[in-house]
Amino acid sequence: MRLLVGLGNPGPKYQRTRHNVGFRIAAVAAEKMAVALDQARWNAILGEGRAGGGPVGVLLPQTYMNASGEPAGNAARFWKILPTELVVAHDDMDLEFGRVQVKVGGGDGGHNGLRSLKQHLGTPDFVRVRFGVGRPPPLWEGADWVLANFSPEEEAELGELVPQAADAAVAALLEGPLLAMNKYNRRQRQVAQ
Repeated sequence: MRLLVGLGNPGPKYQRTRHNVGFRIAAVAAEKMAVALDQARWNAILGEGRAGGGPVGVLLPQTYMNASGEPAGNAARFWKILPTELVVAHDDMDLEFGRVQVKVGGGDGGHNGLRSLKQHLGTPDFVRVRFGVGRPPPLWEGADWVLANFSPEEEAELGELVPQAADAAVAALLEGPLLAMNKYNRRQRQVAQ
């Protein structure tokens, strides 16, 4: 089993926030792999299916960001998933808006969802699909920035950017992080003019 985890916060209040782009990426990736997100398990929305010749799962924790690691950890232990078989899609303030970067391991960069994952998985060495949300403007706190909705201009671009990030997540999940890095990390964000 290979598992894709999208990070976000549950409920309509957070649906369009920067912090929830991980949910959006994972949901589109699930569609691309024909995996229905139709189960509730481990305090998460879950989909199971087959893609790339093997079983895959897509998990959207419903515990709020700070406790995302608990459902992911439960799923990883249940399926005996190795860290390299676990792909996590999440927002990242250290990347410019719309930039996608695949990497393995690293710190949490102040991201509470990643911190929780590291704590519950016992390692930081899972695969990450980082989606850039940019730095907050002056006088904005980081937490306020990620919990704010995307601007209308950003939202308009997400229609193309989220599927591109979902392609990177599917590649990381099915073909491995190295291939996904080579394919997606060199790209600057691409939006049709």
